[in-house]
Amino acid sequence: MAYPEKDQLLDRFLGSALGTFVGDALGEPVEGWSHRAIYDRFEILDHFLRGVGSYTDDTQMMIGILETLLEKKGFDPAVCAVKFQQNFDPMRGYGRRIFGVMDRIRQGIPWDQVGTDSFGNGGAMRIAPIGCFYYDDMQAIKENAILSARITHNHPEGLAGAVAQATAVGLAFQQALSNEPIEPETFLDTITDRVIDVDKGFAEALDRINSIPRGSMLEIIHAISGRYGLSLRAIESVPAAIGAFLLTDSFRDAVVLAVNLGGDTDTIGAMAGAIAGAFYGYGQIPQEWLEPLENRAKGRDYVIDCVRQIVLSLNLNPSFVVSSRRTSGGLVYKQGQRKKGDPEPVNAYKTKNVT
Repeated sequence: MAYPEKDQLLDRFLGSALGTFVGDALGEPVEGWSHRAIYDRFEILDHFLRGVGSYTDDTQMMIGILETLLEKKGFDPAVCAVKFQQNFDPMRGYGRRIFGVMDRIRQGIPWDQVGTDSFGNGGAMRIAPIGCFYYDDMQAIKENAILSARITHNHPEGLAGAVAQATAVGLAFQQALSNEPIEPETFLDTITDRVIDVDKGFAEALDRINSIPRGSMLEIIHAISGRYGLSLRAIESVPAAIGAFLLTDSFRDAVVLAVNLGGDTDTIGAMAGAIAGAFYGYGQIPQEWLEPLENRAKGRDYVIDCVRQIVLSLNLNPSFVVSSRRTSGGLVYKQGQRKKGDPEPVNAYKTKNVT
């Protein structure tokens, strides 16, 4: 396999993982709010309401997948199930049925016998590392997305949501590394082709994104919310996150739009952030969103280290350096030797043309 430029690969993998983290943390304080309630209070919400960007179950389960990929150098559902249980913090906002799943894993029941018939978006919210790791193999993305989802979700809609989200991340990753623009209709057709045999209704729901015209952020928010329920149901939230990416032109706008849709805001924000991060890269995540991210034992720097080690395990030896240090002004992130004020490198995130 011919690998792309090392720093670009790490940039996009980090962008997707931290994009999940950022979108999750931005959306968490307004989870369950309607768009109207968010707008009446903030107009457009684009900052952490509590000063610190704390993550929920979305990011915690994503970390479990990262840890699995790092340990096994590929995805292993049995190992991942144990990681989910070991990381499980009931205060992170998990759905009620997950408590039973974690208890069954703790009892030693095989991973493929602990899930439920949930049609929720839990399989999709955490899936970004699968899309990044297997970005050059759409079939591997699909197979491993289903394996990952089946630990907790067995309903066809839940499985289709994981496949759709992982495919969107993988496609965005591919297009970025090949320096090719996103063509929305082709992008959606590719995802639809991967999910139609999993759940036909999900494929039809994805197609509704094509009917949404470009416009202002508020116009797009109203259009998406008029087509999707934006609940924890995968068929109502995953297409909305994909739409937030396709109908905007920057990482920031994709995540802000997703969070301001209302509904399951942390998960829609996490999923939109994962796709946008895979395309635009770590370097395009706003500094004011990176610095406040939770950074305890398994926080921001832990995620960065996991991703870097995964890329190193692929024998890529990336030259892209991600480091942080504390100064009087807070955390400083370095990407190689590039300094603030230097010209932007020519990367694929500059070429996204959506018509």
